[in-house]
Amino acid sequence: MAEKKTLVIAGATGFIGRWFIKEYKQHYHIIALSRKKVRENYDPEVEWRQVELYSITSTEKALAGADLALYLVHSMTPSTRLNQGSFDDTDLLLADNFARAAEKHQLEQIVFVGGILPKESDHFSRHLRSRYEVEKTLGGRSVPLTTLRAGIIIGPGGSSFTIVQKLVENLPVMACPKWCESLSQPVAVDDVLHILHHAFGNPAWYHQAVEVGGPDVVSYMQLLRLTADIMGKKRLIFSIPVYTVGFSKLWVARFTQSSTTLVSPLVESLRHTVTVEPNPLLEDLDYPRKGIEEMVQNALAKEPEIYQLPDFYPRENKERNTVRSYQRLGNPRKIPAHRVATLYQRWLPNRLKYIISAKLKGPDVSFYLFFLKRPILTLTLVKDRSTPQRQLFYITAGALVKRKDYGWLEFRQVLNGRYIIAAIHEFVPTLPWYLYVNTQARIHLWVMKRFGKYLQNL
Repeated sequence: MAEKKTLVIAGATGFIGRWFIKEYKQHYHIIALSRKKVRENYDPEVEWRQVELYSITSTEKALAGADLALYLVHSMTPSTRLNQGSFDDTDLLLADNFARAAEKHQLEQIVFVGGILPKESDHFSRHLRSRYEVEKTLGGRSVPLTTLRAGIIIGPGGSSFTIVQKLVENLPVMACPKWCESLSQPVAVDDVLHILHHAFGNPAWYHQAVEVGGPDVVSYMQLLRLTADIMGKKRLIFSIPVYTVGFSKLWVARFTQSSTTLVSPLVESLRHTVTVEPNPLLEDLDYPRKGIEEMVQNALAKEPEIYQLPDFYPRENKERNTVRSYQRLGNPRKIPAHRVATLYQRWLPNRLKYIISAKLKGPDVSFYLFFLKRPILTLTLVKDRSTPQRQLFYITAGALVKRKDYGWLEFRQVLNGRYIIAAIHEFVPTLPWYLYVNTQARIHLWVMKRFGKYLQNL
């Protein structure tokens, strides 16, 4: 009997992660990752590790000993009181951390579940574009990547189908905007799990992107009608000739008691026709593809036996007023990150020369307001953790810094150097929170926007 491979799952507490653990934990030694620390693990067959995916060091520790990885992370909830950054930039940063950690540990393979890309246009929704960027980032290093591009994944506990179910439950009449007529090819979670298991450790699937879907092509409106029929609900569902994606997000969130963060990706993706292209890798894969009616019936099961998560400790708030701020800067000349960091240190006091000055002393760079002798901010280069592609600075001193041992600033190249992510992590300001949010935080965004334009125009 072959020795079990060690599989690390990022996003293990989500829908797909929990079902995969339940169905295939006998086939792998599973390391499940969570941002929270486990208080009691009910299943000794599964090892749970705490991780902070914003930190490369923490991610590297979490991946130690793994052979394979399943990456299911998307749109993490904010981990600080203030997050200055979009979900797509967040996802890009986290994927880059994961890819770097996987490369360091020389993993055999990463498998990522993304979204089907529309065939009719290069203008993807923001959600699908983000999924594609994550795919490119995970596959941009030495570890082979396998991507499953899926449409709506339907099964017990799935957030996308839960939205459909709640709409049917709460709305006797639904006037569906035009985006509800776009065609998609939903797939059962069981089928996705089967394909994932087949792909792991299979060299034929390395460096491949495979579209997966069920046998039936339906519109979102047809899915609503089918769900209503199976639930035994009489619902009047009809189409209206308007698009209203923005308004749709609001009313879907309102009538399903869901957050707009959860609803937005679904609504944006359904603007497109997302059907599956045949792939020879699937032709020889023998599995019973569930039809749309069967998968909906399974998803409506009263008590889905999804994998039971361990008991977690509440997340520790080491500092109440912490900040993350990350901006994507265009880098058309693909200037290395170490050079961008140097440019920033020179550009800022030059751009604000009547307000700010800078002094270099060894690995430190300190910024001063023109009328103060004490620096407002001191950054210390961490040489042993910096590379030409990533420059890391600890925030070690300054009148605007409350904690001198906590936060860090970095500049890093992403997507083959096309962009620079400028990120501040776990920054703790000295200013009272309301004053900080309305002064220093806004100024930082303004400065980074101007520096981004400077990079673009070089």
